[in-house]
Amino acid sequence: MRRKLVTVLLSGALSLPGAAGAVAAELTALAGMGVVSGVRDVAPAFERASGHKVIVSFEVGPSLMQKVAAGAPADLAVHYPEAIDELIREGKVIGARVDFARAGVGVAVKAGAPKPDIATPEAFKRALLAAKSVAYSRSGASGIIAAKLMERLGLAEQLKDKTKLVDGVPVAEVVAKGEAEIGLQQINVILPVAGAYYVGPLPAELQAYVDFAVGVLAVSKERAAAQELARFMGSAEAAPLIRKSGMEPPPR
Repeated sequence: MRRKLVTVLLSGALSLPGAAGAVAAELTALAGMGVVSGVRDVAPAFERASGHKVIVSFEVGPSLMQKVAAGAPADLAVHYPEAIDELIREGKVIGARVDFARAGVGVAVKAGAPKPDIATPEAFKRALLAAKSVAYSRSGASGIIAAKLMERLGLAEQLKDKTKLVDGVPVAEVVAKGEAEIGLQQINVILPVAGAYYVGPLPAELQAYVDFAVGVLAVSKERAAAQELARFMGSAEAAPLIRKSGMEPPPR
């Protein structure tokens, strides 16, 4: 299967404008916590297909938008679609945005801990009420989804005293340290964290998705190559790699 995937990805190289004899470019893609895993999985396949080099710069909190606003050297910004749209309006991103991935929200517990039943909305609700503590992001997109879900389930007040709001680090790291019994965060952010166990996604009836898009920055000195990467990220060839990271391509 792996050999077949590599063959498919490399065969796509023939359709990339930069693959046949062009001078290799070095591209920097700015990406935050919620999407960096997906970009890191796609980048090597693009490098093999195009000959270009991709540096994925992990940006914490507001640093991505601060760098873009300051005109810091970079070639692509990876963010929520509405953020890319705003950068287009400001002239910071050129061309159209490319929607390439979305991430669902999942549940994490400490490795070795009992695994709660979250198969149905009622089971999920019971698991939260039984937990000694529940953690989710204070301001990230998955945290906003989690907070709205607590309101929707009528649990916000009941869980208030045992809710831990997390800033700057993956929620699963807090869970892995034993600082919270249950964590809610994007699936792709949970999966790489050592010491945390991914229980599963939210029940389908409760699931919500965080969407991601990429845009080419106006300050890029390698616009043609950056546009190739953006197109590749949104292509069918990249879809298996996006799924590998725990994300999924957007509905077409």
